[in-house]
Amino acid sequence: MVKLKSDQEIATLRENAELLSEILVQVALLAEPGVTTKHLDRLAEQWIREAGAEPAFLGYRGYPASLCASVDEEILHGIPSDTRELAEGNILSLDLGLVRKGYYADAALTVSVGETDPEAERLMAVTHGALQEAIAAAKIGGRVSDLAHAIDTYVRSHGFYVVREFVGHGIGKELHEDPQIPNFGPPGQGAKLAEGLVVAVEVMAKADDEPADIRDDGWTAVTGSGSLSAHYEEMVAVTVNGPEILTRGVWEEYWRKKM
Repeated sequence: MVKLKSDQEIATLRENAELLSEILVQVALLAEPGVTTKHLDRLAEQWIREAGAEPAFLGYRGYPASLCASVDEEILHGIPSDTRELAEGNILSLDLGLVRKGYYADAALTVSVGETDPEAERLMAVTHGALQEAIAAAKIGGRVSDLAHAIDTYVRSHGFYVVREFVGHGIGKELHEDPQIPNFGPPGQGAKLAEGLVVAVEVMAKADDEPADIRDDGWTAVTGSGSLSAHYEEMVAVTVNGPEILTRGVWEEYWRKKM
């Protein structure tokens, strides 16, 4: 069942989303060659706890870390490791969540480690562009599938493919609430978008059209052919004034601070 949020609930979700955005950007700025993904995970957990919140992912359905750190062909849910050192040319997807005052926040972005090749940069730009298209569709009176259709249309128009096995979702007192928001589908279907709906719009794109696989760790999802994958996620509230990005634009904030 879709749960619409009150103004006070959205205010709390906004506070949490802004806090999460700040921490996620700090973590992303440290993604340099030679840094281990476990080091980033430790810092993410430390900063979340220091801010008076709790990691949302740690222990969630048995997940063993606070951060999802997925490299190159890894789509999402990559488990941080002390033996996984980032290398020049990698792309790194970071997905992070927290819970505070009984409400969740969730966001993700993909960044380059040092210099990456132009096609990797294009994949990241297209994936983020698809996220922006989906957010623009988050308007009162629309349907959930309008966001899904916007994602798939944009990604395919640029020669890439969406990940079909994972979805965006509502968020609030639970990390994953209704409605689910796939990365594909026809417009005009699913739940109506109404004032007070808060969703985590989550776009995953890749360079192949093969089904995703799950590694033996039971968590890490990878592309079928080993092609690169990118992942961006923002929390969005549906309002009478249009979509409000509660996480403030994580990728844009990352680039402002990086420059």
